[in-house]
Amino acid sequence: MSYFIGIDLGTSAVKLLMMDETGALMRSVSREYPLSLPKPGWSEQRPEDWWDAVMSGLAALTEGFDKAQVKGISFGGQMHGLVMLDEHDEVIRPAILWNDGRSAKQCDYLNGEIGVKTLSANTANIAFAGFTAPKILWVRENEPENFARARKIMLPKDYIAYRLTGVLSTDYSDASGMLLLDVEHKRWSKPMLDICGITEDMLPKLFESYEVTGTLKSDVAKALGLSPETKVIAGAGDNAAAAIGTGTVRNGQCNLSLGTSGTVFIAQDRFSVDAHNALHSFAHANGKYHLMGCMLSAASCNKWWLEDILGTNDYSGSQKNLRATGENRVFFLPYLMGERSPHNDPNVRGMFFGLSMATTRDDMTLAVLEGVAFGLRDSIEVARAQGMRIDRSTVCGGGARSPLWCEILANVLNLQVVTLKKEEGPALGGAALAAIGCGAFADAYDAAEKIVETDRVYDPTPEIAARYEERYQTFRKLYPAIKGLA
Repeated sequence: MSYFIGIDLGTSAVKLLMMDETGALMRSVSREYPLSLPKPGWSEQRPEDWWDAVMSGLAALTEGFDKAQVKGISFGGQMHGLVMLDEHDEVIRPAILWNDGRSAKQCDYLNGEIGVKTLSANTANIAFAGFTAPKILWVRENEPENFARARKIMLPKDYIAYRLTGVLSTDYSDASGMLLLDVEHKRWSKPMLDICGITEDMLPKLFESYEVTGTLKSDVAKALGLSPETKVIAGAGDNAAAAIGTGTVRNGQCNLSLGTSGTVFIAQDRFSVDAHNALHSFAHANGKYHLMGCMLSAASCNKWWLEDILGTNDYSGSQKNLRATGENRVFFLPYLMGERSPHNDPNVRGMFFGLSMATTRDDMTLAVLEGVAFGLRDSIEVARAQGMRIDRSTVCGGGARSPLWCEILANVLNLQVVTLKKEEGPALGGAALAAIGCGAFADAYDAAEKIVETDRVYDPTPEIAARYEERYQTFRKLYPAIKGLA
């Protein structure tokens, strides 16, 4: 029996999962670590905290199993974060995370002075505050002493891989979100490196997500009781890894993620870019490409509303009286941390609209769930405008555990929404990539056939979908009305 480990390095915790060569899940564990918000709009973490959590998690995950049978380890990781090491491989400053908005000025410079056409031609994308390149420029302008010390620049999961193997590596899917990669041709973009004032030797070597990058360092293997021959596979950005775990690997297949952030992920066999760069054009973990729309706040909107505002953590109880009828007159704009796709506006903020003396707590709770669904539809509509037919989507993330939310998604998006029996997200995708790298699965398509099982199917109801269609047309008018007011 062979075992494969997937490490999902998330924003609030790391989740580690072990499966065997048949795709059966053996065990999963998680370890939390702190998030630092030193200033409004800033979001940071200590990479050392990630490492401690991963090592603790790996020890717990493999306890009681034949550790000699652990053949491979791979990753799904939070994207875009900036990790900088000095000449001694010491972390220079806390990592600046994907949901950090401090680089608005640098994005304005990139999109304005450098120009969106130039950025898109070189990277297939434009600058968003969450991306890595604007963060590098921010450090260069605001912390020149730290910038001068930098010898290695990497993404969060790649820091863990580096500590495990001593090999500085990344994969194309995660690198796509740095605004440093020529996505179409899968190579670092020399013009973008020059703009950021860095050199290619500071960046990781590029791999496909399923390729072996190295083996465990002897001291790490000894500390964990694993074989030093254990292979480490490049892994993927969290959404691309989750797409492997949800079987979103064939052209046109779609996955929705309702985690801290919300994403629309659409697999593509061929590279493409939409006219306004409203969606991200990234490499996929299956060796091809994908389009992705990302909301900065999704399930976190519901968490904020229930825990911070209403003072309850009774998630299921808060929804027991709610119905997805499309008749709610209250709207919620889910822009609590600004927004990425399709608006690219780090300064916009959330809002309730349509309140009256008749508005109830239930109306507002329902509006939060609907507002996230409307925000996801914004990205779906961009893809549909490109001629893509999307009539079915899997859904993953914490929000997928809510039947009500799945019903809302099916009717707001007017497509079939499918939940899965193995809802393990990027950790499962990471384990699958490890299995592919070790030869247990032939490729991503083989992995999808073996590990993905449908749980429940939600079909839209025509009359309810029609009411949500009318409400969506109103929702679309709200962002332009408040743009620039925050």
